[in-house]
Amino acid sequence: MRAVVVEELGGPEALRLTEVAEPSPGPGEVTVEVAYAGINFADIKARSVGYRVSGFPFTPGLEASGRIRAVGEGVTGLRVGQEVAAFMTSGAYAEVVAVPAETVFALPDGVSLRTAATLPTVVPTVQALLHEVGRIRAGETVLVQGAAGGVGTVAGQMARLAGAGKVYGAVSRQEKAEEALKYGYDEVFVGDGFPEDVRRATDGRGVDLALDPVGGDTLRRTLDALAVFGRLVSFGNASGEAPWQAGPGELYTGARTVSGFSILNLAAENPQALRTLAERAFRPVAEGTVELPVTAEFPLAEAAEAHRLIETRTTTGKLLLRAAGS
Repeated sequence: MRAVVVEELGGPEALRLTEVAEPSPGPGEVTVEVAYAGINFADIKARSVGYRVSGFPFTPGLEASGRIRAVGEGVTGLRVGQEVAAFMTSGAYAEVVAVPAETVFALPDGVSLRTAATLPTVVPTVQALLHEVGRIRAGETVLVQGAAGGVGTVAGQMARLAGAGKVYGAVSRQEKAEEALKYGYDEVFVGDGFPEDVRRATDGRGVDLALDPVGGDTLRRTLDALAVFGRLVSFGNASGEAPWQAGPGELYTGARTVSGFSILNLAAENPQALRTLAERAFRPVAEGTVELPVTAEFPLAEAAEAHRLIETRTTTGKLLLRAAGS
């Protein structure tokens, strides 16, 4: 079978489509014939700087959709031929993957394999950011950084479903603002001046809950956009800047709270909690109340081109790799 393999860190050219041995399921695992693999910024960081890479060669990719090919010893509730979505710590850029059954999810009725490849990371992440970590309450105001991205487009919709009073987004380019406005946002701000925009939009009050995947200076500015008793949830460091630390000087002012979430950490530490979170988060997608926009897809052989496109920071929505028939 074919898989995209990285033998040493580097640019997109480090992604090589290679013939590798097809995996067999071990105890507690299933193998999945991949239809689509989702592309995440974590894949870019893995390829370029070794983010969460334990050794070489490795295959990137955190999420896939497809049909179960084989079921390992001790697995119950899953069957050969069943359509599923799968979360994995790496390896999704391949034609067949072996995945712990704990993080393989039967598809809800009406959810296509194409949409399913966007599910394992995005919607559980947004569910956790808004509810489990962010503790959103009806009527509160929300600010989402990266509002036009895969997580951002879903966060706007799910914040609205949660009863948010106003939902604001922040993006880097005007064309991204126009895209984000399709997905539940009342207003989307462009550029680094968003704290002032937030204060203007909220009559000086600030927002109750802010979600930030960027880190660095953006996180600091987001903290300044919070209302009294506001909460900021950090869920990434796309800026690549040094990790930021908050102390009494930053938090006592305005009685602000900073917390964090990583779906990779949750999957490693408590896969059952991830399963519960995912099953809850998938419901609005199955019901048609949340849309996961796929804006581009590439065959496995063009994984490098997909990474190049993401690194331009011009993309919106979710990008996929197509494994079946690619």
